[in-house]
Amino acid sequence: MLRLGRREFDAHEPVIMAIVNRTPDSFYDRGATFRDEPALSRVEQAVAEGAAIIDIGGVKAGPGEEVSAEEEARRTVGFVAEVRRRHPDVVISVDTWRHDVGAAVCEAGADVLNDAWGGVDPKLAEVAARCGAGLVCTHAGGAEPRTRPHRVAYDDVMADILRVTLALAERAVGLGVRRDGIMIDPGHDFGKNTRHSLEATRRLGEMTETGWPVLVSLSNKDFVGETLDKPVKERVLGTLATTAVSAWLGAQVYRVHEVAETKQVLDMVASIAGHRPPAVARRGLA
Repeated sequence: MLRLGRREFDAHEPVIMAIVNRTPDSFYDRGATFRDEPALSRVEQAVAEGAAIIDIGGVKAGPGEEVSAEEEARRTVGFVAEVRRRHPDVVISVDTWRHDVGAAVCEAGADVLNDAWGGVDPKLAEVAARCGAGLVCTHAGGAEPRTRPHRVAYDDVMADILRVTLALAERAVGLGVRRDGIMIDPGHDFGKNTRHSLEATRRLGEMTETGWPVLVSLSNKDFVGETLDKPVKERVLGTLATTAVSAWLGAQVYRVHEVAETKQVLDMVASIAGHRPPAVARRGLA
């Protein structure tokens, strides 16, 4: 059972986390949801299409103009409060590695802290514990925030993913974060080259077998682009193929840009796996 905010999710229930970037320089939408009204419209659409979690980010993952903690908070805190006001039951996640930003967004109504940089600020897990928030524990290969991998190497990438994410999860429990509010994330692209991310996907079952809910953030990422030699706007099919494989291997939470398409993929895989009945079943019955 995964418990986030006011929601509880069964072990085989796929959960969609919709991305809402409060940045002017996102690699994907180039600032389309930087202003409040487009961002709030994006939230409305994502919830209508089946997203249970809204993941709000105030700093893009890649290199770029420096964003202070104060500016990151300015982009996210008030927006979190407004989303909470409009959607009392939606799970609100904030993508941040900074503990002071984490504390501010939790006070504004956030339910989850999505630590995509693998515990680089150890106080963030302390904030999650103190605020009763959920926590995403990610493998980033020891990379500093907003840096790209350079000549990164692992003897065994999945062994390193397991070592890091399980240690982060157990530390969080020790600090007082609820066990049923913790997710582990292999961190596709973060501190990894394309072959590492492909292997992490291929061996994702090793993560799901640990019993921790697994979150995957696959949407339009560079490993998809390099694998298929496609630019950002032509990576949807590759992303959805990777989503289907991840779902079959037991991932539970999917951080995405395309909510409706992802939901269809997850529903189809769940039905093939026997966890979801068909929406209708008329063929051969008359």
